[in-house]
Amino acid sequence: MTDAIPQAVEGNVPQVSPRDRLMDAATRLFCKNGINATGIDAIVSEAGTAKTTLYKNFKSKNELVEAVLESEGKVWRGWFIAAIERPATPREKLDSIFPALKKWFGEEGYTGCVFINAVGEHPKDETRLRDLALRHKSFVLSHIAGLARAAGAKKPEFLAHQIGLLMDGAIVAAMVTRDPSVADAAGMAANALLDEACGPIRVRRTRRSGLQGGAAALAKEDLSVVD
Repeated sequence: MTDAIPQAVEGNVPQVSPRDRLMDAATRLFCKNGINATGIDAIVSEAGTAKTTLYKNFKSKNELVEAVLESEGKVWRGWFIAAIERPATPREKLDSIFPALKKWFGEEGYTGCVFINAVGEHPKDETRLRDLALRHKSFVLSHIAGLARAAGAKKPEFLAHQIGLLMDGAIVAAMVTRDPSVADAAGMAANALLDEACGPIRVRRTRRSGLQGGAAALAKEDLSVVD
């Protein structure tokens, strides 16, 4: 099947910048081994660059860490929002949160949330990484609150916070257990919260009477979900 693989044409191969190679290498190593356990030497070796190249692009390892977190956060938020925005109604979008997370949990090499991991392995009085994590979390919760408001929740911000707690718990549990089905349990809890806050999903019953011979005919019901 090698004929199906397009052959690169010399001069048309896009060049990956040293900065991008360093970012990619740092991301892989931070996610796999942790930030504190990953030294500069390991990063430049993985990236195939010199140590001087790293310091030309980043003033310090801390700056590289922050760049990785900001990049990973942007990518994750883009994926998450796109995943839950596919359904038509606000309630259906909210219901799709944990099925989306389950797919993520099942990916090969799943290592959890980079922000939870980063804050967890650094001193508790460290503020810069915590601020980055809070900005990431605030963006996600704000989007969920908007959906909750559109779905009829009286306290959308509070509901978003509740769902966020379930999300964080599932993310950590999936990392520890390597069991994607923890998302199912969290999703059931979220559905109970959504039913309480927004009301259960109503079912509209449309009666169709295809009567033949008067009262002897049976009426049929067409069931459809109403948001």
